[in-house]
Amino acid sequence: MKNLIKNFIIFFAVFLLLAGIFSLFGGGTLTGKPKSANSDIGTLVQDINNGNVASIVVEGAKLTETLNDKSVKIIQKEDNESLSDLLKNYGVTPDKIEKINITVKNNSGSNYWLSVILPIVLPTLIIGFLIYFMMRSVAGANAKAMMFGQSGAKEFREDAKNKTTFKDVAGSEEAKEELKEVIEFLKFPKKFREIGARIPRGFLLLGAPGTGKTLMARAVAGEANVPFFHISGSEFVEMFVGVGASRVRDLFNRAKKTAPCIIFIDEIDAVGRRRGAGLGGSHDEREQTLNQILVEMDGFDGETEIIVIAATNRPDVLDPALLRPGRFDRQVVLEIPDLKEREAILKVHSEKKPLSADVDLKKIAERTSGFSGADLANLLNEAAIATAKLNEKEIKMQTIFDSIEKVMIGPERKSRVITDREKKITAYHEAGHALVAHNLKNIDPVQKISIISRGRAAGYTLKTPIEDRRLHSKEEFIEELAVLVAGRMAEKIIFNDVTTGASSDLRVATDLAKSIVTEYGMSDKLPLRTFGTSDELVFLGREMREGRDYSEKTSESIDAEVGKLFDEAVKTAVDILNNKKADLEKIVSALMIKETMEKDEFEAIVGKK
Repeated sequence: MKNLIKNFIIFFAVFLLLAGIFSLFGGGTLTGKPKSANSDIGTLVQDINNGNVASIVVEGAKLTETLNDKSVKIIQKEDNESLSDLLKNYGVTPDKIEKINITVKNNSGSNYWLSVILPIVLPTLIIGFLIYFMMRSVAGANAKAMMFGQSGAKEFREDAKNKTTFKDVAGSEEAKEELKEVIEFLKFPKKFREIGARIPRGFLLLGAPGTGKTLMARAVAGEANVPFFHISGSEFVEMFVGVGASRVRDLFNRAKKTAPCIIFIDEIDAVGRRRGAGLGGSHDEREQTLNQILVEMDGFDGETEIIVIAATNRPDVLDPALLRPGRFDRQVVLEIPDLKEREAILKVHSEKKPLSADVDLKKIAERTSGFSGADLANLLNEAAIATAKLNEKEIKMQTIFDSIEKVMIGPERKSRVITDREKKITAYHEAGHALVAHNLKNIDPVQKISIISRGRAAGYTLKTPIEDRRLHSKEEFIEELAVLVAGRMAEKIIFNDVTTGASSDLRVATDLAKSIVTEYGMSDKLPLRTFGTSDELVFLGREMREGRDYSEKTSESIDAEVGKLFDEAVKTAVDILNNKKADLEKIVSALMIKETMEKDEFEAIVGKK
């Protein structure tokens, strides 16, 4: 579209130029000559015979007749016939001709160029312009076609002031230690070669989305001070077979010219999925691309100083050939940050943000269990946006807490109009969750209760752990089930009826109960094993097989065990709600007035946990 507009402007400018030339030299107004009118030879003869002609100017076939009254007429005659012969043929006598001042002019200067050369040059120029634009368009298309197989990797060379280093990556200390040897090799490769050591060719960064895999790769390049090529796995694959392999070759050729360097392939599972599904044919483009990556990483050339770092959150679907020694030798795991790491990440992301004196990063870290690095960065950004909306100059603690709830659950829906009955049902539902959670020893402390709608939730009860835990016991899971069903049971006890408000709780509880029985082997009646395959069926990336590896009889036993867990959870929740009914009513009364309740207000009613 831009080229079309540009070409149109050029042609329009040429048209205006030509129009100006013709108007300048073709008419008499712009040249300072008197205004003229076209005439014919018969009129000229009649004017001569009547004695009205003062002068005649002959310019080739053009006759300019000036009358006694200063008016001018233009007459065209034949090229090869002189004016005197023409007048004799029309019977004009010599004595009348002698009275007229006749001047003969030869074509020269601008008139010569216009009359002789311009008719030849102008079409040639126009045709030349057309050919030029056509050839340029074809050349552009050819250039794009030639670039089709070239890699679209972006090369980063950060300056000393703005480069990313390990100081910009909070937490993940174990991953940093693993990657420090990459930096050492890129800085001093000779030291390793002299002792006969071979540095791992590839490092695979594994972790959930948002754990900082790309940031870690850039930090490695920044620490080593080497070029950094970044490309996504999906950028290799096109609809034409062989293009991906060609781009892989081009990427590694570019990298070899700037070695030592780092190639970072983000989301490598887009091209590195397991081969052999048998559905893509022998010329599957994704497999061709993967084969070329395998060859480039560990082919005949073993002396290249290129480190390949790849990132994925789906290591289970990668081809085994990628993970063998000589290719991705090391797998570096970046986990969801713990409490200490979350505090460090918050400190990094809050450096350029004005925080008020009441902000405690440790308390924020305690309330953000399960947040990744990207989640924490987004949290502080949301708090900064909210502060700007309020026209405040500093980010306050309460604003950050509100942003936590917005990120976890969704924005407040204050405009939603609900009836008093719905509000009361929601209050009993959330109070039931909170009261049961408070009275079970393995459940995290309640931080806040709210009956203000957020996202899809009519209300919510926020619990945060005191410490991060890696292992969970069966007793914890059973108590968590009791908390999940407590909202529904509170509705049933108070109103002797149930609503759809517990649908999300029941879905989560069902998944948890199934996992207790089928994944964690915590059932007392079933054999100590897992039930069902955990492998996901990935099209063109995995062998397709049925995910169920047990009989119908075992399926009935699993259902019975899941039902038993729910019965125990319901009994636990009902017992607590009946025994603490007075506390339940106090919590609901406070919620109906204030709509939200913080930890201190809640514990003032029910006591310390």
